[in-house]
Amino acid sequence: MTGAPAIPQFAGPGRRLAAFGIDVVLVYLVSMIVTLAAMAVGWLPDSTSPVAAKAPWPMEAVAYFLLFAITVVLWVRFGGTPGKRLMECRIVDVRTLKPVSPGQAVVRCLGYMISALPLGLGFLWIAWDRRRQGFHDKLAGTVVLHDDTVPSLDVLQREVL
Repeated sequence: MTGAPAIPQFAGPGRRLAAFGIDVVLVYLVSMIVTLAAMAVGWLPDSTSPVAAKAPWPMEAVAYFLLFAITVVLWVRFGGTPGKRLMECRIVDVRTLKPVSPGQAVVRCLGYMISALPLGLGFLWIAWDRRRQGFHDKLAGTVVLHDDTVPSLDVLQREVL
């Protein structure tokens, strides 16, 4: 027995904010573990050293690059970060509803900076956009749906677009 196809349910601002919060906690925990391990093996000075007041900029650049790269890989491979997946959300291409391409993921990740710049307006936009897209989603051609409501393309075109 087949029922009517599910109408896509866009992930709203509360669900997306909760996912972001989960990701922030995970990044913080991982960075603390990595920092402590690096200090233990002597790659970083301990916190009592005057040098420890400011981490060397190349290390900060590497850390940001790794965070960017890991985020892009998670979006392409799994449809979201651990926070998004725990909140049962999936990032998909707005036209095909297929997984995002690496190019879309890079544009979306860079778009986070644009969304944050005007006092977070690009993220706040999610609250009143009918497809719940932030500026970064619009730039990349993506949408965030509940995992269990990823419908066929014809349903999306008929019911939503």
